[in-house]
Amino acid sequence: MSLAGNESFCLNARVIPVLSPLSVASGVAISEVLFDAGLSVQEITLRTDSGLQTIAALKRALPDSIVGAGSVLTPELGEAALRAGADFLVSPGMTEDLLNFALTCGVPFVPGVATLSEIMRVAQFGCVVAKLFPAESLGGVAFLRSIAGPLPAMKFCATGGIDQRLASAYLKLDNVLAVGGSWMVPNDLILGGKLDAIHKLAEQAAAL
Repeated sequence: MSLAGNESFCLNARVIPVLSPLSVASGVAISEVLFDAGLSVQEITLRTDSGLQTIAALKRALPDSIVGAGSVLTPELGEAALRAGADFLVSPGMTEDLLNFALTCGVPFVPGVATLSEIMRVAQFGCVVAKLFPAESLGGVAFLRSIAGPLPAMKFCATGGIDQRLASAYLKLDNVLAVGGSWMVPNDLILGGKLDAIHKLAEQAAAL
């Protein structure tokens, strides 16, 4: 499994929290709150030094969770994420090297796309779900509606600029399988250690 059949990463999730952990301890604590609230599929970005270690720690602490690595920019980052135990990989876009890696990486790979040409390119290789990023800046719901006609087979995980209010509109679209975002884990609540407030936001997100 790689690009073909990559929809399996989100079969049990409509909302995927996107976390950029400040530390391993913080990342695990927040992820455990999200998991308890019903968000069992999570994306840990590799934007911080704690990303890879957090993925490894989560797979030990929450073996039933589905933990993906986001912001995979190179094959080397993808390999490191796999060694850490990532269940799926997500990129903000695609390069030729990353595409070749995605075809053989062995786990669901969700490529980032922003144009019809990019969508058509990954579809050539059997990709059935792509990450539309940054979704709101690209036109959001209106954009996704407009491409459903010419590209009916492609489904999307929409990410970028989406919050609780906007998420519902995306999830009503037939070509959207899931949305990703960090609205349920705002930095002020994380830094303030307000886990109960995060749990409440996560429960609301899980109910969408």
